[in-house]
Amino acid sequence: MNKLISLTLTFASLMTLGSCYYDIEEELYPAYNSNDCDTSNVGYTKDIEPLLRNACYTCHGAGINLGNVTLEGYGSLQPYIADGSLIGSVEHNSEFSPMPKGGTKLSDCNIKKMQVWINEGAINN
Repeated sequence: MNKLISLTLTFASLMTLGSCYYDIEEELYPAYNSNDCDTSNVGYTKDIEPLLRNACYTCHGAGINLGNVTLEGYGSLQPYIADGSLIGSVEHNSEFSPMPKGGTKLSDCNIKKMQVWINEGAINN
């Protein structure tokens, strides 16, 4: 009986420690606060490619190609920019499959950087 009480208390303690954890993205990642989002001089090499590498290549990298979509490499990205599916998917626009699938939507700042880059011609810079 003592062992059962001990296990119950241990389980209850673990549940208490692991629950009710609340993150506020703006406090944890202040650089991504939309008020602090620097969209000047957004470039493929310094902004967009690292964003895609971190958020998209796991499923849509070269050699993985889930859903027959490869976003790795500037040339591979162009059709998805042209048809609007890249920005539509990351914005969770109802006409497109929301990405990352089953994951958290990209930060407002990262979406804004992608929008600016695309609106400025999606240059390979």
